[in-house]
Amino acid sequence: MSDFEHRSVETEARRTAPGRPWTPQEEPRQDALRRYLGAVAAAASRRSTGEEPAPASGTGSTEPPVTAAPEPPVRGPAVLHVRDVMRVPAASVPGDMPFLEVARTLAREQVGAVPVVDADDHVIGVVSESDLLAKAAVMAEPHRHGSVGRLWQHRLYEKGQGDTAATLMTFPPVTVHPAARVSDAAWTAAHARLKRLPVTDHRGRLVGVVSRRDLLRALIRDDAEIRAEAESLVGRHLPAPHTVEVSVENGTVTLTGRADRTPVPELLAAVRDIDDVADVVDAVEAI
Repeated sequence: MSDFEHRSVETEARRTAPGRPWTPQEEPRQDALRRYLGAVAAAASRRSTGEEPAPASGTGSTEPPVTAAPEPPVRGPAVLHVRDVMRVPAASVPGDMPFLEVARTLAREQVGAVPVVDADDHVIGVVSESDLLAKAAVMAEPHRHGSVGRLWQHRLYEKGQGDTAATLMTFPPVTVHPAARVSDAAWTAAHARLKRLPVTDHRGRLVGVVSRRDLLRALIRDDAEIRAEAESLVGRHLPAPHTVEVSVENGTVTLTGRADRTPVPELLAAVRDIDDVADVVDAVEAI
């Protein structure tokens, strides 16, 4: 794990529970968060460099292919899109819904925020528990004493005087398209510090919602998938692969057995490069 990811995990831990260290029961969550941050960082790197998938070899060309040594086929990880993980239907509220009804909707749906839509189902904003809390504070103390202070505090106070979803909501809304890659949606959610993102079509109409938890589950590969890929690498690097066993738990790959140690370092490096591998344990004894 890079220093950046390590600091990010510690920062998130302090935000979740200030002054309290991770307990053994929370270690799997810490590991999941680390792998999530790694996936988000990878997506950010692609966005900054403009990296795109390479076109298929020979596409649009009439020249004969260059002869090369045959390589064993390697199945690349499937690219997941928001439409593969989003939830439908998505709860929403109309702009003219009163404050108390919005609060009841959040409680009934057990969510912290809902999209606000117009008559044609276009997403015009998002109303959250924070917006409702500001309204509740204004109701408790309509005439605030003293200076409101910072600009954002003043805007929050002014917004808290609204009575409907449209006057309380945050806008413009941050949304994603169903065809967006999950990794890019994760970057958007992380950058905007949002737990839920409305999913809209090309006309801005609500078609679903995707949560940070949905994105996390999609980004973290299943241990069984990691094991299958690691076993294929064992078969490619070792002359007697049946003498080495692979096990995976929470992204940590453990290699056990007996083998010629000469190709083992190269094998370990290849296994570490597998997506979502958190660590590699070398328990292979020399023959």
